[in-house]
Amino acid sequence: MAPLGGAPRLVLLFSGKRKSGKDFVTEALRSRLGADVCAVLRLSGPLKEQYAQEHGLDFQRLLDASTYKEAYRRDMIRWGEEKRQADPGCFCRKIVEGVSQPIWLVSDTRRVSDIQWFRDAYGAVTQTVRVVALEQSRQQRGWEFTPGVDDAESECGLDNFGGFDWVIENHGDARRLEEQLESLIGFICSRL
Repeated sequence: MAPLGGAPRLVLLFSGKRKSGKDFVTEALRSRLGADVCAVLRLSGPLKEQYAQEHGLDFQRLLDASTYKEAYRRDMIRWGEEKRQADPGCFCRKIVEGVSQPIWLVSDTRRVSDIQWFRDAYGAVTQTVRVVALEQSRQQRGWEFTPGVDDAESECGLDNFGGFDWVIENHGDARRLEEQLESLIGFICSRL
């Protein structure tokens, strides 16, 4: 049985490495489809909110790409893993509560257990999207390898998943990215 929330027509689970452009792609899709049709859901939102509450931190500052967030990233990853081990769907259930739009874009899918939860809950309307970017492109966006972060499950859990329904190449070629987005938008519209 599906959790609280509407019955989506399509659930797209986006994954990719840090600075690959997952948020950029999902925001581009939402802006084109409209907020009344498309919701961007972030698994990291309820994780960061609960982590901030339990550790007396500023939740809003954990949401941005700041040094504040980076200072807590490793411990937040460890803490989130403990929560997921106890209940793999704990953050998935939270983000879908009360969502009424027909199209859901989960912008930060990181684990096979996330994909499995959505497939179990929503079945055939669930599809996976991998956003890939060359390491050089990611570095130009400010990425640098951080031990304990970039080699943790939160970054590597889907590296060998394979079988993604969609792969979006975001290497910095705006025209190529636009072509891929148009193709994905066409598919999304066919589900409305």
